[in-house]
Amino acid sequence: MHPRFSAPGGVRDVLHVGLPLVLGMASTTAMEFTDRVFLGNYSLTSIAAALPAGLANFVFLSFCFGVAEFAGVFVAQYTGAKQPERVGAALWQGLWFCLPAAVILACMSFLAPWLFSLAGHPAEVQAQEVEYFSILSKGSGLALTGMCLSTFFSGRGLTTPVMLVNMLGAVINIPLDYLLIFGKWGFPELGIRGAAYATCSAWGLSFVLFALLVFRRENERCFLVRSAWRFDRALFLRFLRFGLPGGVQFAMDILGFTLFLFVVGSLGAESLAATNIVFSINGLVFLPMIGMSVAASVLVGQAMGAKDPDRANFSNTSALYVSLAYTLFLDFFLVFFPRELLGLFRPQDVSPEQFAAILETGVILLRMVAVYCLFDAVGIIQYGALRGAGDTRFVMLAMLGTSLGVLVLPTWLMVRVLGWGLYPAWVCVLAYIAGLAVILRLRFLRGAWRGLRVIEPG
Repeated sequence: MHPRFSAPGGVRDVLHVGLPLVLGMASTTAMEFTDRVFLGNYSLTSIAAALPAGLANFVFLSFCFGVAEFAGVFVAQYTGAKQPERVGAALWQGLWFCLPAAVILACMSFLAPWLFSLAGHPAEVQAQEVEYFSILSKGSGLALTGMCLSTFFSGRGLTTPVMLVNMLGAVINIPLDYLLIFGKWGFPELGIRGAAYATCSAWGLSFVLFALLVFRRENERCFLVRSAWRFDRALFLRFLRFGLPGGVQFAMDILGFTLFLFVVGSLGAESLAATNIVFSINGLVFLPMIGMSVAASVLVGQAMGAKDPDRANFSNTSALYVSLAYTLFLDFFLVFFPRELLGLFRPQDVSPEQFAAILETGVILLRMVAVYCLFDAVGIIQYGALRGAGDTRFVMLAMLGTSLGVLVLPTWLMVRVLGWGLYPAWVCVLAYIAGLAVILRLRFLRGAWRGLRVIEPG
């Protein structure tokens, strides 16, 4: 068998770690995709409000995700270094971060009216944005803590439990979406609020299931997941040293796209709806790739913990092959069946003529998505690999510079100052993703990450 497939860090290992994560993310993608389809069929206002409000919530949540998720890199490197007794302590430092973060995220709901007044969206869209954002903010602590608990498994390369829990979350979310948005089977018709409540319910279920799986007696015996609960100042500061740049870089990426949506929203409800629908379809490609990015992070982290950077490099290349193959497969549908995909989002309260305009715009945008997804397939793997090696500061600076300099400011200039419209703004999205992918790929090839050490010497 070819060594690229069977060797340590080869395609087989990438699939072993990454495929359950991809399937788990696919269930999350299906959950969010169904959410958008239901809201799109419910009203044009709801689909126009859902993505900006959801992304605004995710900007704050993503920063916390980016920090807390770094517990998985510590778990991976301690696993590679054959120090399982440190795994529980690493997990708990992430949980200690989650506690105050959950309180701060809930308090963000008080800023919702002011935040969405800045966007300049129509009044009826703003009202639903505030509702959706406020409910999601109050439940975000459940999503954050559940994700942190999942790193106990993903960091050790045991990703099947993560997949199963994510799938169960989707199982409860999708029917709740239908019942609470449309008011079926005796449930109240809550519209966009129903979608938010369904999402929070899924987050709560995932949190409970992960807690039950992690804090079992056998895990305490091997990894000290109960007895290592105390705050470890030295380990926590080391966790923040690497995790905080990871949080900033993740948040900057989401913030860039959120500001992009806010600017595009000023072009009118139809442009905003077309953009929201296309981004929702883009999630079918992007979100499962996050699973492969985590797989690259885990395999690189374990190799670095074992002081084997050559194996880390081999794992990164294997993950790149898998990610590109997956993206090319889905690009086929984006290029050749765009109208069928866009038709799933046709709102009830939109005339055929109005939706035809959205459809024609969406076809062009989806084909642009097909191009930039190829760059994204490279960039997201390099992001995960550099993160697994601990090179988070460079990634933070690269993402900060490209997000502001290539995406946010040029979009604002083209739309608000020059009045060039929707398509030039989307060219900025393409340039941002392509530029970031090239920068991260060159950084990995230069090899500065080989000399980094995340965990203390064993």
